Amino acid sequence: IKCKAAVAWEAGKPLSLEEVEVAPPKAHEVRIKIVATAVCHTDAYTLSGADPEGCFPVILGHEGAGIVESVGEGVTKVKPGDTVIPLYIPQCGECKFCKNPKTNLCQKIRITQGKGLMPDGTSRFICKGKQIYHFMGTSTFSEYTVVADISVAKIEATAPLDKVCLLGCGISTGYGAAVNTAKVERGSTCAVFGLGGVGLAVIMGCKIAGASRIIGIDLNKDKYAKAKEFGATECISPQDFKKPIQEVLVEMTDGGVDYSFECIGNVGVMRAALEACHKGWGVSVIVGVAAAGQEISTRPFQLVTGRTWKGTAFGGWKSVDSVPKLVTEYMSKKIKVDEFVTHTLPFDKINEAFELMHTGK
Repeated sequence: IKCKAAVAWEAGKPLSLEEVEVAPPKAHEVRIKIVATAVCHTDAYTLSGADPEGCFPVILGHEGAGIVESVGEGVTKVKPGDTVIPLYIPQCGECKFCKNPKTNLCQKIRITQGKGLMPDGTSRFICKGKQIYHFMGTSTFSEYTVVADISVAKIEATAPLDKVCLLGCGISTGYGAAVNTAKVERGSTCAVFGLGGVGLAVIMGCKIAGASRIIGIDLNKDKYAKAKEFGATECISPQDFKKPIQEVLVEMTDGGVDYSFECIGNVGVMRAALEACHKGWGVSVIVGVAAAGQEISTRPFQLVTGRTWKGTAFGGWKSVDSVPKLVTEYMSKKIKVDEFVTHTLPFDKINEAFELMHTGK
């Protein structure tokens, strides 16, 4: 199939709209017509050149939704015409990770996916005679893409694809961080650092879990109104205080919060989030992805005195099983999705979408 795709030819340059050739799916692969895609900070992170796994030229994008166009040999879970969301964390159901209820990190195709290739070690994209790499096993910045059959979730046909594409990463990640990873309890106090899409989804998860106090922290005060819509009870900026933000939070909450979430990818903020937790039982979850080579630090005494430091990927959801359920929760109005969408642009304005994200709009 020949179609349009936004190709990242090299790091640090805008995406270029090109005609690409998308090969048919091989055994255990699915070719999808992408109807809608969102942009995420992870796409920008790889595009910037800071991602150690970044390879170029590449078709980025990992928050998409579409319709199955064709399937390769041996594919049984989906058929042409099915409505689907591609998954950057697959679920094969067979590896020891999939069989363990404690994790969602399926490892079946991790090595090839990290190299920008399909499980057989090759690419399905060609542009101007050159092989183009895949990204996160999804490459949703293309009108057609090919994914492994374990990297696709079949969802209800009536779901609006320009909304549920967000369940492919950001919303699911933040919501799951609260309800799966932290297991926020009713009546608890939470602090959420970073009020972008993921942070808002964490706030939503904390609220659904019954938290009684949810403190949003961000330097950009334009984000406070939206955070309160999602359930934040108050919002503060570290710039408004003379002392470190963790000390402010400990004072505000009589000893610290029960749960904190870092949704930025800043190692200094990760430390503050841990140290804002209550002695004896506080849990801090790292959701943001820090740049390559960075390290976190705190005094070991913080952990000795009963705080827990955790991390989460895709909110702990087992992807193939959970994404259809998340779509159903959205369709039955249990979780918000529409409210996360600030702008809707045509595909050829994709670079403008990145600009809007970088400016916090």
